[in-house]
Parts: sequence; structure tokens; C-alpha cells
Amino acid sequence: MLEHLLQENEALQFALDSFTGQISIHRPAHKIFNQDAKFTLNLKDVRSRKPLEALTVFTDASGKSHKSVMTWKDPQTQQWEADVAEVEGSPQVAELAAVVRAFERFPEPFSLVTDSAYVAGVVSRADQAILQEVSNTALFELLSKLVKLVSHREQPFFVMHTRSHTDLPGFIAEGNRRADALAAPAAMAPLPSIFEQAKLSHQLHHQNAPGLVRRFHITREQAKAIVATCPSCNQHALPTLSVGVNPRGLNSCELWQTDVTHIPQFGRSKYVHVSVDTFSGAVFASAHAGEKTLDAIKHLIQAFSFMGIPKELKTDNGPAYRSKEFCSFLQQWGVGHKTGIPHSPTGQAVVERTHREIKRVLNQQQPVLKTETPQTRLARALFTLNF
Repeated sequence: MLEHLLQENEALQFALDSFTGQISIHRPAHKIFNQDAKFTLNLKDVRSRKPLEALTVFTDASGKSHKSVMTWKDPQTQQWEADVAEVEGSPQVAELAAVVRAFERFPEPFSLVTDSAYVAGVVSRADQAILQEVSNTALFELLSKLVKLVSHREQPFFVMHTRSHTDLPGFIAEGNRRADALAAPAAMAPLPSIFEQAKLSHQLHHQNAPGLVRRFHITREQAKAIVATCPSCNQHALPTLSVGVNPRGLNSCELWQTDVTHIPQFGRSKYVHVSVDTFSGAVFASAHAGEKTLDAIKHLIQAFSFMGIPKELKTDNGPAYRSKEFCSFLQQWGVGHKTGIPHSPTGQAVVERTHREIKRVLNQQQPVLKTETPQTRLARALFTLNF
């Protein structure tokens, strides 16, 4: 015990500095310390003083919705998960209930992040604490559970207090926003301001700054600030396409580029046919079970109904686009056709970049839309790219 104190206790180290005498260790005379009582003093502190490289759990609560929330990012799947329960009482009691569930659920090391200074203080002082009787029965039961869980815990934990409702980027702010959203009463939430609506829309669709300006009529500076503080957009940003790489149309529906890309997460419908107007940048895409001539024709019929009929269509030299059926189809619609150099993606640079844009948006929207069908997810991505 003395060796541990000499290693960990800075005050004791200074007190015994240059001490040349002897130190004896004996129990105090009080009966609580006699041999029969089997009193043991645990000097190991399971509360870490610095963040752990481990799971991070975020907690929050609402007095209006009575929701007690904890959320975390699963290290294996990298997906956000949540545990939401209804707890009567004040927001502090509800959040304390979420903290108790966190300690019950995660015996392994973890970091706890809360926006309640009260809860952070209680957790910090819970180890080996002695409770007095509390008139609030529910609060007393929660505190008793917390003290027992923390005092008998073997793995370390770290508790952190963070400010709520901030727009700062980073993992901590993102997790805290998710906990806030889960705790908020949906039916009672007031209509957010235009700027807040733009931020919420960007969190789902990840539009660029001009798209936010057109849709919500906010200033360019506000739109740029929303995009700049989005961690997902910064992570998935693509380089701009240099001028003069590909010939472009001088008017809408003058020249299209069409190609096929593969999106494995769509399963059987992984062959995504993409058409882009080289003048306006308008995009149409459709998911199919193949990339043969019939699939290309089905895609173009849908694209014509969506964007109009182009004067000329540029594709690669693949077999689907060189078949007699495909050439006959274009002649029926009065569309000219030219092909690029075989196996050369630079001849289709505009649509190749559109492939990357579609995949980028799908990856950004995947956490929210992972349960939707491929067609719905693709339609959401097209909304982001076109508007």
C-alpha cells in the first residue's frame, strides 16, 4: 500500500522528500479496522484522468419527452447505435439513468461524454462514495446503483463534460448532436429557423453551397460555413474537374455522356447506369440487374422522360453500346451517337466524375438511409446532385 502511495501521491512524495527516518505502518485503533472486520482499502482508481482509446458513449435526456438516451459508434461495424428509454423525473434524473445503463452495458473500458455538469460531477465522485438518505426515491436508487457499479468496476473509464448545441466539427460534437436529436421531443420541437433548416437538410443530403443558397435563400457565406463545418463533406471532397478535359454541349440536351458504374452495396441492382448533360450538369441514374443492351435502353427511356431527348449521346466502346439493337433504338429517337477510345476513361471524364460524385453522396447518406431500397437511396443522391 505504501509503495503505491509513493508512486501515485504527489503530496506524499514532497512530504517525505529527504526524510531519513523510519516509517511504520499500523492500523488505527478504531474497531472498524480490527482483524475481524476484514477491512480492506482499495487504492486503485478506475476513473482515468485522460481520455481512453476505447469506446465512447454519449448520454442525454429531455424533461419534455422524458427520454433517457445513450448512443455510441460500434467499433466493429462503424455504425451508430442507441439505447433510448422513458424515465419520469427531471432531465438530470433521466440522464443519470442513461449513465447507469451505460455502466451496466459496457464492462470494458469506455469514455463517457455528457452535456450535464451535474451528471459529470456525480460520476466523478461515485467511486467508493457513501450515500446519505435522499427523499427522492428514484434518485436514491439510481445513485446507489451507480456507486455500486463504479466501486466494483475493474476496467477504467473516463468521464467528460461537453457543451450542448454547438456547431463545432469533430467526433465529440457529432456524437453529442446525435444524442441531442434522440432526446428531443419530435412532436413538440419548434420549427427551426431557415439557417437551421439548411443545416438539417445538409446533414441528410450533403448539398454543396450553391445548392443550399438556391433552396433556402441563405447567403453564400452561410452556405459555405455549413459545408466547411461538415466533417463528412471535408472527408469525401473531390478535386475539381479542369477546364477543357472533354468537349461539352453549348446548350441543354445537346451532348450527353452515358456509362455504367458498379455499386456493390445495391446487391442485385448493383449496375447503375448514369447519364449526364455536359452543358447543365444535370444527372440521371438508374439501378439495374445488368449492363447489357436491354438495360442500357431501359435506362435511356427513363432518362429521356426525366431530362428530355439529347441531340447526341457519347458512350464508351462497350458491347452494349455497339449492338444493332442499341443503334436502332437511338435512330428511332433521333439521337446521334459517338463512342470514345476503348478502355480510356479520359474520353468520358464528365460521366466518370459523376460516378465518383454519386458514390460520395451515397456514402455520406448511408448512415441515415441504410434501411432504404437502392432506388430510394439513388433518388436521394440525385436530389443532392441536381438541386
